[in-house]
Amino acid sequence: MSGGVDSAVAAARAVDAGHEVVGVHLALSRMPGTLRTGSRGCCTIEDSMDAQRAANLIGIPYYVWDFSERFKLDVVDDFIAEYRAGRTPNPCMRCNEKIKFAALLEKALDLGFDAVVTGHYATIVTSPEGDRELHRASAWAKDQSYVLGVLTAEQLAHSMFPLGATPSKAEVRAEAAERGFTVANKPDSHDICFIPDGDTKGWLGERVGTETGQVLDRDGAVVGSHEGAHAFTVGQRKGLHLGVPAPDGRPRFVLEVRPKDNTVVVGPKEALAIGEIAGSRFTWAGRAPEVGVAPIPCDVQIRAHADPVPAALTLVEGELVVHPETPLDGVAPGQTAVLYSGTRVLGQFTIDRTVSAVPVGAAASA
Repeated sequence: MSGGVDSAVAAARAVDAGHEVVGVHLALSRMPGTLRTGSRGCCTIEDSMDAQRAANLIGIPYYVWDFSERFKLDVVDDFIAEYRAGRTPNPCMRCNEKIKFAALLEKALDLGFDAVVTGHYATIVTSPEGDRELHRASAWAKDQSYVLGVLTAEQLAHSMFPLGATPSKAEVRAEAAERGFTVANKPDSHDICFIPDGDTKGWLGERVGTETGQVLDRDGAVVGSHEGAHAFTVGQRKGLHLGVPAPDGRPRFVLEVRPKDNTVVVGPKEALAIGEIAGSRFTWAGRAPEVGVAPIPCDVQIRAHADPVPAALTLVEGELVVHPETPLDGVAPGQTAVLYSGTRVLGQFTIDRTVSAVPVGAAASA
């Protein structure tokens, strides 16, 4: 129970369904700045209080479990390491993978519980063969199956998502109000929970440090300088402070971050189009598809709120390779690609490399 409206209603519905339910709030941070004042994330001290009030109204036991050390190691430290390596991580994916459906589920099973219930908008379907499958929620506008793409077959076997068939978030809020929950109109959390003020650049600067480096164009010419490659992300346009304007006068965007030599590569917007993504760190959400060197059709989604794109999937020497039918926009190594077949989540992989759909020189001559 995060302290939000979704998990409160999910817990109440689990009770209504006849389950024996215990409310658990995860204490994930011991860092200052995690009071709600000025905080835009989740898991604050006030959130814990909100969760307890909801549990009291539902009439279930309530506990706070301290996973702060595990959270620091598996989510916060991973976030810093990924930026140091020039990648763009998704800490919410890591939290679901390493904390909510690993550490929490492991402890719950050890204590004799059967499943972890959350307020995520997704559905679990049992196939004719008896396999548990992860599917999109009925309301695609609120669908959260992307951030659950890291779940394995074993984790899906012990997961429940009571909100998956709910037509809209408005209906959940109305139900919360009818139940008397004070969180009925509480705003959704956003941004990174362990960076309360939302200043990711400043937060990383304190931990990664600053070091002057060069900004290059696609041909390798120096067009500017920077104070730390970690402060840049693929697709970024503002804050480049380039000393050499583009020959055509058009704005330039970050195309690549190279941490080994502390350089940033910029170029025209059309060069952000990606024609291939690949990664070797992958998992399957349920029964693994029969993937080999022969391409199989799928849809690929590269952000939580991005549209799925039809694609072809292959497995070559231990690396998943995806070729989208239309180029993807502004993809960065470190992002998570979630693979779908219709509404079903097939699995996910961390993007290790990308291939531009626009060769060097093509954009300039276009």
